[in-house]
This record gives sequence, C-alpha cells and structure tokens, in this order.
Amino acid sequence: MFTIKLLLFIVPLVISSRIDQDNSSFDSLSPEPKSRFAMLDDVKILANGLLQLGHGLKDFVHKTKGQINDIFQKLNIFDQSFYDLSLQTSEIKEEEKELRRTTYKLQVKNEEVKNMSLELNSKLESLLEEKILLQQKVKYLEEQLTNLIQNQPETPEHPEVTSLKTFVEKQDNSIKDLLQTVEDQYKQLNQQHSQIKEIENQLRRTSIQEPTEISLSSKPRAPRTTPFLQLNEIRNVKHDGIPAECTTIYNRGEHTSGMYAIRPSNSQVFHVYCDVISGSPWTLIQHRIDGSQNFNETWENYKYGFGRLDGEFWLGLEKIYSIVKQSNYVLRIELEDWKDNKHYIEYSFYLGNHETNYTLHLVAITGNVPNAIPENKDLVFSTWDHKAKGHFNCPEGYSGGWWWHDECGEDNLNGKYNKPRAKSKPERRRGLSWKSQNGRLYSIKSTKMLIHPTDSESFE
Repeated sequence: MFTIKLLLFIVPLVISSRIDQDNSSFDSLSPEPKSRFAMLDDVKILANGLLQLGHGLKDFVHKTKGQINDIFQKLNIFDQSFYDLSLQTSEIKEEEKELRRTTYKLQVKNEEVKNMSLELNSKLESLLEEKILLQQKVKYLEEQLTNLIQNQPETPEHPEVTSLKTFVEKQDNSIKDLLQTVEDQYKQLNQQHSQIKEIENQLRRTSIQEPTEISLSSKPRAPRTTPFLQLNEIRNVKHDGIPAECTTIYNRGEHTSGMYAIRPSNSQVFHVYCDVISGSPWTLIQHRIDGSQNFNETWENYKYGFGRLDGEFWLGLEKIYSIVKQSNYVLRIELEDWKDNKHYIEYSFYLGNHETNYTLHLVAITGNVPNAIPENKDLVFSTWDHKAKGHFNCPEGYSGGWWWHDECGEDNLNGKYNKPRAKSKPERRRGLSWKSQNGRLYSIKSTKMLIHPTDSESFE
C-alpha cells in the first residue's frame, strides 16, 4: 500500500513537470537534446515506481497465499476431527445396539427359566400327591399283611404278597430318587434365575445413554462401564459357612491366591481376590495393570464396584466398608514403575460409611517409598458426578474417584492411565503418577491396593 501511494504521488509530479517543459519549449529557444534527456529521466522515475509497485504486489500475493494455505490446513484439521467424532459416535451406537440385543436375549432366557420353574413346580406337586396316595396304599397293605400274619401265624407268606411288598418298596425308592432329582434341579434353576436377575440389574444400572447432541467441547460424561463378570471356577462357594474374610479362608488351609466367595457380618455374599503375600493373606480392593479399564466412573459404580477380578477392577466402597468394619485393618499400596522396580507403603486407617462420603483417615506405618497421601486428615471420596459439600472441584485432568482433602495432588491411583504412545503435553508421563510430599514424582506402570486385619486370629 505504501508503494501504491508513492507511485500516485510521483506520477502527477512527472506529468506536471512534463507539461511545464512543453509549455516552456514554446517560449524559450533551448536546444532539442536537453528536452530528450528530460523525457528519459521521467521514464526512469516512472519505471522505478512501477518496479516498486510490482515488488509490493508480489509480497502481497505471497502473504495472501500463505494465509490461504493456513486456512486450508485448519479446515483439514477440523474435517479430520469431525470425521473421528463421527466414527466414535457410530461405535457408541453399535455398542448400544449390541447391549440391547444382549438384554433382550437375557429377558427371553429369563422367561424360559420361569416357564421351566412353573412346570417343575406342577410336576413336583403331582409327584407329591402320587407319593401320598402310594404311601396310603402301602400303609393299608401293611395293615392287611399284619392282620394276616396275626390271624395265621403258622401259614407261610403267600408269594404274591411277597412280590407285592417288593414292588411297593421299589416304587417307593424310585419316587424318592425322582423327588431328590427334581429338588436338585429346582435349586439349580433358582440359582440361575438369581444370577440372571443380578446381571439384568447390573445391565440396567450400567446401560449406555445416547447423547442428545454432540459437542466438540463438552463436559466429561458417564463412560461406558464394564459390569462384574464372574468366572466359572470360583473356590470356596458354599450355601452355609461362607467365610467373612480372606484371612478366614487362609486359616482353613487354603493358601493359594485366587477368587473366593466371602460374606462379611451383616452383608451379602460377594467375590474377592485373595492375594497371599509372604505367607499372609490380603484382600485386593484395587488393581491396575495397563489402562484397559476406564476408571472415570460414576459415584454409583465406585460405590458398588466395576471391572474384572482377573484384570483391572475396583472392588467397591460399600464392599470395602463391609469388610473393614469387622476389625482394625492395614492398607497396603504396591507400586511398580516402568523399570520393574517395586515399591510399597502400609497405613493404619479408618474408613467411614456412605453418610460420611466414605471418609478416610490414614497414618503411615512402614514402606520403601515416600508417602504421597496426606496423613491425619479427613480425606473425602468424590467423583466427577458426586462432589462432597464444602469441598472444591478438581480440574478435568484429575479424573476418576479418589480421596481428597483441600488440594488436588498427583497421587490419584484411580486417575487416567497415560499410555506410552500419548504425545500431548499434559499426558507425556506414562501410566499413573505418585508424587511424594518431598516433591519426587514416580511414573507408575501398575498398582495394587490391599487390606489385611491387624488381628488375624479373630477370623478363625
């Protein structure tokens, strides 16, 4: 623009000087060579102005071209982001359809089980009626035989009577066996029916809700959840005498790590993973290995648990509380870094119930890693959808449910698992973080949280 203004200023001056020179040629007798040289100077000035104008236009074209390229790059990035978002939406819809199909199959199976149960009940009732009739007949025949024996003591028993008694006894034994088989099948059907009901409740509680509209900058929504999937081989499952804790199982002679059924006092039966460490049984309440399980769950799921006992999981605050309220317990945290170095720290602790938002109070006992969790303070458990009243909200980067006091620290073992391929700046650290109070930051690959009673003999 400056070059154009300069040219517009120079051109009138040149034209004016040219007109003045033409007018003066009529009044003066100057020689012809001088007029020719003046015209050459004017042409040079005009050419120089045009050259500067060309350079200015060239620079302007280059700048405009660069701006257009930047706009096209941003449009390409936007198109790619929108395409990725569309793919994620399609995946969510497919998963929702699959979940609905599974729910429908479970409902159909449940109806079949109900029908079978009704049929078995009717058959059982008819069998019981037949049994009563046969017993009455047998009783009548026995009375008749008794009378015959008493009236004719010296007369040998008639062969037909003997065969009749044998036949009646065989029939009675067959009916008893049949009734026992029907009762066993009925119990199995009731157990399967209860399991199906439990799975339906979990699916209903963890079903995916379709978002009404998609936004590129939306708040974190409830993630897809994975309900507990119980394995077929579960040890120590009994109808009565179910142990209250892993220590009870160990004291009964079961010294192998694995999944067991327990029933703490005043609680329902549920399964836990008992981890035997150096001859001591510990109950595993949290396990993270590779980030395969999303821990940015809702308050409801943190309360009742999620994940798989043979992989990554959270046992559930309500289940943990039902265990630790039986006695005094020790909390052990095991950490493994990316160089396969193992660390641990143990605390004596107190855990409140749901009315206190499962408040945690810790005192460190021993360990080979510096403490990162505040001691002698009331730490309140909170999630993204359940913030304790009077406590602050942590930013989105601190995802997952955890115990907080008055600041968001880098000791959240339920936070987002940063995988090694992450490139963005906030996620350059791999795995999880454990930042001790002295400022040292550990990059953690896997974690375990375990509990153990201080008085093992009380769980005989």
